[in-house]
Amino acid sequence: MQDLPELFENNRRWAARCVAAQPDFFDSLKAQQAPEYVWIGCSDSRVPANEIVGLRPGELFVHRNVANVVVHSDLNCLSVLQYAVDVLRVRHIIVCGHYGCGGVRAALEGGKLGLIDNWLRHVQDVHAQYRMEVDNAAPSTNSGALASSTSAGQALEARVNRLCELNAIEQAVNVCKSTVVQDAWDRGQPLSVHAVVYALDDGRLRDLGFTVTSQRELRPGQVTALNARPQLRSV
Repeated sequence: MQDLPELFENNRRWAARCVAAQPDFFDSLKAQQAPEYVWIGCSDSRVPANEIVGLRPGELFVHRNVANVVVHSDLNCLSVLQYAVDVLRVRHIIVCGHYGCGGVRAALEGGKLGLIDNWLRHVQDVHAQYRMEVDNAAPSTNSGALASSTSAGQALEARVNRLCELNAIEQAVNVCKSTVVQDAWDRGQPLSVHAVVYALDDGRLRDLGFTVTSQRELRPGQVTALNARPQLRSV
């Protein structure tokens, strides 16, 4: 393909490295897909799911969309969940947001971007639910001598980042409320749902304090996560 020579060359080198490190890599890969984890993350190209958690191909089942949203009318996301839970029998579902998310920022600022505005309404709903907490988020800085423009920028960044955290938690709640997960819990299938957030500036995941393994844990787990301070708990 003449328009993509660099990508094909990169692919050739990657495949060669894999075989050099493990001669049966592709034979074993095609034999079975048995991941323990589902990853629901943002489409942002700076957040490569497998790489940031150090998992190989075949070890992480991935669904991505703008702002890592989970809604009960999205048959794409629900199909991923259903196949992963019912067929692959994964044990963990991870919703991962990331600080500085462009989709979350757009939802917060309320600009007009086109068709995607309809999708971002789901994030705006999270903002509406936690408006006071988001709008009062404090910038993470120790400097007391900042220019007003910098202060304003840091204030916006703090609001965006808190909404990124809350959005990941609420989307994990939506996962728990899905019929796929509810049915799995009803039949006693071991399944945990988690919410985490990724920081672009240091490459680390932060635990948002949301881990739920049954219907009865959902509300207490949500409350625990809302009261948590993820900046203190890098994984």
